[in-house]
Amino acid sequence: MKKEKSLLAADAFEEWRHDPEYVSAYDALEEEFALAEALIRARAEAHMTQEDVAKAMGTTQAVIARLESGRSMPSTRTLQRFAEATGTKLRIRFEKRKMG
Repeated sequence: MKKEKSLLAADAFEEWRHDPEYVSAYDALEEEFALAEALIRARAEAHMTQEDVAKAMGTTQAVIARLESGRSMPSTRTLQRFAEATGTKLRIRFEKRKMG
C-alpha cells in the first residue's frame, strides 16, 4: 500500500511539473524554504535554542519560530540581527535562475 501511494505521488508530481503555474509556485516556495533552512542551520550550528536566539535578539521565541517557519520574508535588518545572535555573518547573493 505504501509503495502504491509513492507511485501515485510520483505520477502526480510528474504531471504537475509540466504546469507553469505549479512550477512558478514551487519555485517561489523553494526560496522561502531555503531561507528557513539557513536560519535553522545557523541556530543549530551555534548550539542555540529558539529561546536563546530570541533573548540575544531582544525578542520572543514565537518571533524566532515564525522566522524559521518560512511563512514570512524578514527584513535584512532582522536577518542581520539573527546572524549576530548566532555568531554568523549574513551574506546575500544573486544567482542566475535555472532555465528549464
